[in-house]
Amino acid sequence: MKKFLRSFYYAFKGLSYAFKTQLNFKVHTVLAIAVIPLGWYYELNSTEWIWILLAITLVLIVELLNTAVEFLTDLISPDYHPKAGIVKDLAAAAVLITACFAVIAGLIIFIPKIF
Repeated sequence: MKKFLRSFYYAFKGLSYAFKTQLNFKVHTVLAIAVIPLGWYYELNSTEWIWILLAITLVLIVELLNTAVEFLTDLISPDYHPKAGIVKDLAAAAVLITACFAVIAGLIIFIPKIF
């Protein structure tokens, strides 16, 4: 049980580290926190909430994975290497695609409610 509880400590430690040191994670978190009150204001239904929460969750997860890939790449290849750069670019591209999905999902849900 102690090991299980310790895993939560490490998970929150990772979240804290990402929020304190990673600008993109901080931006995504702030935007997510801003979208939630909008959802309440526009009275999203259950399905709309699921899509919004899925989009938020995916962006944050992929941003955390991108950070992990960048750190691991820097550990393995401290000097510049073209293949290490490709690994980092691919991880960043995953964040970009996920963020685009989140924006599109948000626009599909919120634009009809705003107008």
